[in-house]
Amino acid sequence: TAERTAATRDEIWFVEHPPVYTLGMRADRAHLLSPGDIPVVQIDRGGQVTYHGPGQLLVYVMLNLERRALTPRKLVQALEGAVIDTVAAYGVTANARREAPGVYVAGAKIAAVGLRVKRHCSYHGLAVNVAMDLAPFSGINPCGYADLPVTDLRALAGIDGIERFRADLEPRLLARLAPSC
Repeated sequence: TAERTAATRDEIWFVEHPPVYTLGMRADRAHLLSPGDIPVVQIDRGGQVTYHGPGQLLVYVMLNLERRALTPRKLVQALEGAVIDTVAAYGVTANARREAPGVYVAGAKIAAVGLRVKRHCSYHGLAVNVAMDLAPFSGINPCGYADLPVTDLRALAGIDGIERFRADLEPRLLARLAPSC
């Protein structure tokens, strides 16, 4: 992804990862409380520490922001907005916070945003807690916030797998990322 140029086609990947803690470029290891046997990986996105695991939908957005007339802030808002719209379809009211990127439901984080933009191209993206074991979040201060509660759609709306959520999220995300005229 670091090899992207203005001519590189935009790509969006939807994936699920095995258990892993990731540390962003500015991460303070003090937020890694008790990782246990879960691997810890330093990566080149923004943000602090987070957990990825089965039942969490990761959306990697590798986009030329100039081509789509997006600023980094507008990209974050598009990612957050697509999640907010999608969870609303399940009867869940969510919101974003300018001071703490991501999506929240009644104060609990349901989606994290972690990006890197280099030469107008974005890398990394979004992680949505769909139907996962949330226990590993207790081994960290999620996104650098002590005692930040996390939740998932299984707890809020009874969703039991990521495929249905992915199918509902994808068109909303693509609509929000469409180039402006």
